[in-house]
Amino acid sequence: MTFEQHICGNIDYLERPGGGGPVLVMLHGVGSNAASFTPLLDHLPRDWRIIAWNAPGYGGSAPLEAEWPLALDYATALKGFLDRLELTRVLLAGHSLGCLMAAAFAAAHRENVARLLLSSPALGHGVPRGGALSAAAQARIDDLETLGAEDFAALRAPRLVFEPERNPDIVRRVRDGMARVALPGYPQAARMLASGRLIDDAERLQVPTDVIVGAKDVVTPPDSARRAHAALRDPWRGQMTLVPGAGHALYQQAPAAFASALAALGETVG
Repeated sequence: MTFEQHICGNIDYLERPGGGGPVLVMLHGVGSNAASFTPLLDHLPRDWRIIAWNAPGYGGSAPLEAEWPLALDYATALKGFLDRLELTRVLLAGHSLGCLMAAAFAAAHRENVARLLLSSPALGHGVPRGGALSAAAQARIDDLETLGAEDFAALRAPRLVFEPERNPDIVRRVRDGMARVALPGYPQAARMLASGRLIDDAERLQVPTDVIVGAKDVVTPPDSARRAHAALRDPWRGQMTLVPGAGHALYQQAPAAFASALAALGETVG
């Protein structure tokens, strides 16, 4: 099964049409893109409508105007995108940086989200906008500008995969996706990561929310996911899933396990 490519307003996105089931919207991470979700398609119910956006500044999506956007700026872009598609209630899944966008959206527009999945959640660094970037965020920008996208991806991709030497095909897919990041979208997203505060949004959520993370994730380790899960308030705190033998590129390394977590979202849709 494959995605179809579309443009809606200023957002480039991929879609697999459904057959009357729920609508699932997926938000990729800082070094990825919509096409990275392709391995999931064969594992998801055929009647689900699956949408994966290229975040502002990624793929063919126009970048945001602000040099240093906040998570809420991406959430506002997502709201406009869903409104143009006339989608009023969706299942929402964010991966890594996409969790900051997803949580900001769900906190501001809970009526539009039936259930939320935070996967390999990036907590953000809590830097005030305009302040000094964290070393990790600055290194992301510097490496891309200094090395270029291809070498940047070759340097960073293996760290996202558990046992990369045993999983060269997964590393290649992650690297190929990361090699497509570009200016100004990637630096904007890296700055948003620096200012992100996922725990604050998690505490405000009034949407059923699950958390999933790879047991071998060294980028957003399980302890970070547990913090995000613990911040969720009752009765909104859902399942916490630890996937053995998987790193940060969770849905590429363990698509069946990830799809099972997504399928659990659909159980709450009436």
